Amino acid sequence: MSVSVGDSAQPIVRGFFDRRTFSVQYVVSDPDTRRCAIIDPVLDYDEKSGATATFSADAILRHVESERLEVEWILDTHPHADHFSAARYLAERTGAPTAIGREVTAVQRLWKGIYNLPSEFPTDGSQWDHLFADGDRFQVGALPARVMFSPGHTLASITYVIGDAAFVHDTLFQPDFGTARADFPGGDAAQLWRSIQDILALPEATRLFTGHDYMPNGREPRWESTVAEQKRHNPHVAGVAGEAEYVALRNARDRQLPMPKLILHALQVNIRGGRLPEPEDNGRRYLKIPLDALEGAAWDDA
Repeated sequence: MSVSVGDSAQPIVRGFFDRRTFSVQYVVSDPDTRRCAIIDPVLDYDEKSGATATFSADAILRHVESERLEVEWILDTHPHADHFSAARYLAERTGAPTAIGREVTAVQRLWKGIYNLPSEFPTDGSQWDHLFADGDRFQVGALPARVMFSPGHTLASITYVIGDAAFVHDTLFQPDFGTARADFPGGDAAQLWRSIQDILALPEATRLFTGHDYMPNGREPRWESTVAEQKRHNPHVAGVAGEAEYVALRNARDRQLPMPKLILHALQVNIRGGRLPEPEDNGRRYLKIPLDALEGAAWDDA
């Protein structure tokens, strides 16, 4: 039988850390039914050579096969700015439906303008099989799951609560690091603060799984904490008096951060649900990089 914490069943969570992008991908499974969801999978991309590969996604598929799991969902928490999504590739390999939050349509409209995409580019979220609204409920095997709208880092960010586990994407990092940035197009520090408070209102034993880990002080990567640990130890939570102080702290910090190196590469793929651009008449695919589109972004002096 599934282990429970309070009234919540406990899924088995396997994290896969991608050192190239500091991203964490997840396979979340019901131990009773052997059914699972894949969350935030990475499609490998080398910006120096322009090469793409499926090393990370194939490692997930090997795990699914070795554990004899059946994939029911391929879930993205938001359109990522630091890696390509492997959702479409995994959907083709497994037959499982893809899903994301329905506010992805706002992100599509925003970035369609930034990229000057053709008028026929759809901004209705039809690149995914399912769009989740705040409060929607679904299942992974027999595990209850629900969706929390968690904007602030992006317009479309959502949290998946599956049993006693919450997948909080880039809203909270590990307690020794802090919280997500809010200066991407469509980001908002005040919204992010309110989303964090919603997450921290979950039961204190709720396991929180983050979308990235930047290994402060050279420690090994981590991606699991609890609501209680975040409340006690996260410097952007425990040491902050309220929304106004957090917004000032977050905005000051964000002004110093250079943009992720793949933001302009990745968004044009991820607003397509992980699909690469269509080949042109010579059979090659091309990314389009708008110049000077992210005005005011800090320069990386490294």
